[in-house]
Amino acid sequence: MSDLNAKPESDLEAAEQLAAGALSAAEDDAAMDDWASALAEQNGNAEVNPAAAGVFQPLSKVEPTATHNDIDMILDIPVQMTVELGRTKIAIRNLLQLAQGSVVELDGMAGEPMDVLVNGCLIAQGEVVVVNDKFGIRLTDIITPSERIRKLNR
Repeated sequence: MSDLNAKPESDLEAAEQLAAGALSAAEDDAAMDDWASALAEQNGNAEVNPAAAGVFQPLSKVEPTATHNDIDMILDIPVQMTVELGRTKIAIRNLLQLAQGSVVELDGMAGEPMDVLVNGCLIAQGEVVVVNDKFGIRLTDIITPSERIRKLNR
């Protein structure tokens, strides 16, 4: 700690000296006046509307086209796309008996459209196609957003 009669170089030193009673009465009054003016300023600003002060812009003046139509921000986000042939429930006993060449019966019917899921959410249906010796899917029906919401509410 510095000399008690020395003038404080920082607010921390001033607080230490004030606590130790080292500041004169005049300096003490000046410090209290600073605190009083700061508190008065703070209380005066508490009643000011931040929108009127220009801190926040009104929502009505924000252009919706600037953010609403800017889909470029999400174009590079990866999602998991799955094509589901069908499902089945099987006991672990039967699962352990499966071998190469075993046939597992699914609930999907032959010729029935396959479900296309993105992150587990049904977005379309389609049929299997073969292109250059690889499987693909031709989309035959796109699920509308209202249909997706209706399925979520079930």
